[in-house]
Amino acid sequence: MNLELKNSNRLLNHGPTTIITSAHADKRNIMAAAWVCALDFNPPKVTVVIDSKTYTRELMEAEGTFAINLPCVKQIEMVKKVGSISGRDLPGADKFSEYGIETFAADKISAPLVKDCVAWLECKIIPEPHNQNTYDLFIAEVIAAHADERVFSDGRWHFEGHDDLRTIHHIAGGVFFATGQAY
Repeated sequence: MNLELKNSNRLLNHGPTTIITSAHADKRNIMAAAWVCALDFNPPKVTVVIDSKTYTRELMEAEGTFAINLPCVKQIEMVKKVGSISGRDLPGADKFSEYGIETFAADKISAPLVKDCVAWLECKIIPEPHNQNTYDLFIAEVIAAHADERVFSDGRWHFEGHDDLRTIHHIAGGVFFATGQAY
């Protein structure tokens, strides 16, 4: 389901682990990222910290766009894999083909979106060279947002009855928690 941009911040407000995808020319990459945050409402903006040495960042900067994908419980092993190796270390392949990660096309950017995630934000980088170079901090405008309506509708998450679709939260050392019960 396409989401009204005014509600896109609600996809991130509960602090889930994310997967960042990027693409430029004929290259693409995917990495896990925990430091992603909603920043503003109108237009919606996010922040993401991406280390200067990553292949994902190289492609993000070259293209000026990236996607934030919200993986779920059933994708924990995939998240661990894409978060533990650089795309540069897979000569002749990329993480998508190496790990059998299925994708689909985004509406407004070239980065692929990861199938079976529960939400996706398509982002356009707002150039802030000082923040990017000093803090590895990117600010981006959300230009399209989508969510799995089984667990997100009417502007809120509702995971009841869909335990395998709960978002995940990395706490350190490869350990994750799933989003809990709403009260």
